[in-house]
Amino acid sequence: MNKYKRALVKTYKEMAPAIFVAMIATGLGFLALFTSDVPMIADFGKMLTIGIIVSFIVASLFLLPLLFVKDQHFTKLNNQKNKTIIRSRFLYRFTMKILKFKYFIIVLALGLSITGIILDQKVRVETDVETFMPQDSDALKDIYELRDRMGSTDQIAIIFQSDDILSNENLNIIIDEIAYLNNQYEERIVKINSLFTLAETMDTQVNETSINQLINNLPDAQTKIWITDDHTQMVVQLMIEKMESNDLDNFLDELDEYYQTVETDEISVVITGQAVIDVTMISSLTSGRYTITLLGMLAVFLGLLLIYRRPLKAITPLIPITLIIGWSGLIMYTLDIAYTPLTATLGALIIGIGTEFTILIMDRFYKNENDTMPLSEKISETVNTIGKPILISAITTIGGFSALIISDFEILKNFGIMTVINLVLAVISTLLIMPIVLYIQSSMSLKLKK
Repeated sequence: MNKYKRALVKTYKEMAPAIFVAMIATGLGFLALFTSDVPMIADFGKMLTIGIIVSFIVASLFLLPLLFVKDQHFTKLNNQKNKTIIRSRFLYRFTMKILKFKYFIIVLALGLSITGIILDQKVRVETDVETFMPQDSDALKDIYELRDRMGSTDQIAIIFQSDDILSNENLNIIIDEIAYLNNQYEERIVKINSLFTLAETMDTQVNETSINQLINNLPDAQTKIWITDDHTQMVVQLMIEKMESNDLDNFLDELDEYYQTVETDEISVVITGQAVIDVTMISSLTSGRYTITLLGMLAVFLGLLLIYRRPLKAITPLIPITLIIGWSGLIMYTLDIAYTPLTATLGALIIGIGTEFTILIMDRFYKNENDTMPLSEKISETVNTIGKPILISAITTIGGFSALIISDFEILKNFGIMTVINLVLAVISTLLIMPIVLYIQSSMSLKLKK
């Protein structure tokens, strides 16, 4: 076996297992996205998982063989290069320096992370879908023009249900409820449309007989908007003022609480409509970000525990990445960047990507056979060896996500900015915090052995 084949086999033996573990950890981090109630987030997680699996297969089956072919058959090109390869020792010296100030750095990093977690509660949550679009788009201008003419483009549908919704008793209840809504929420409700609106237009009296005659005289397409064929459900449409998500959510809660008192054994009420769907979707996207992040961390920890069978070794790669969650919140608060449906997924995204870096550092550290070397030098040598590939990998990933920053859509632009920032934080945490974590963990292990 020539030296090139030996190099290929050695690369597979030493690097493939670590990269495979990193891939599993990354996939487990993305797995938390599958738990989202919103299909778009779950699909995003699926595509990320598929992407890393394909990347691992391509790197293993195509990239390394290509490198082998280059070295095996294009030796003249290799010989033309400078034979004296000067190995950079910058990362070695950098790591030695930070280990001297390890306790100060770790306390500062932890303090910033805790501060960020606290301030993260104050970060704005942008839920207005219109702000996600290019503000100079014709479609958005048309929405504004339509709203000016109609008074509202937001709708809530209140569905009254009963065995016979057209009984005189039920009709009187619905009329009373429409009057209540007009009086109680005249500042929020622009207009109320219902079957009774048609009756008023046609000077029809509101009673069981006249309403039935009205229904029989109207086209089916018209009546189906307001009442079902079996006369068990009737819709009352509320055209409402444009409201922020929190105000709209509070308004819907008020309506829901009120109609719980209105419901009887004879009639029930359901509140639905596009506005309800929008509030529910945005709430699921933004309020669930902590759950997604925690589930991602738990999934990665359990996966690494199953692989390593050592709790301390399983938690070590997660410690530096956990700090990023607080740092990210601090930066978002400082730069006044709001959470959106996309930025709400960043926790799981960074756990997946960042854990890959820290696992590679940890794996290389434990494979360092020179146990006689002082611990700080051993860690510094590890970072110097594997740090450059991590930096190159991070730079290429940052370059890919940077393309989103030039998007006309604000939601994509902010997602690109925060992803790039978080990737930079992942590199900083990997090269700055991970060596300190390894030093403290190894020192504790040595003390326990003694």
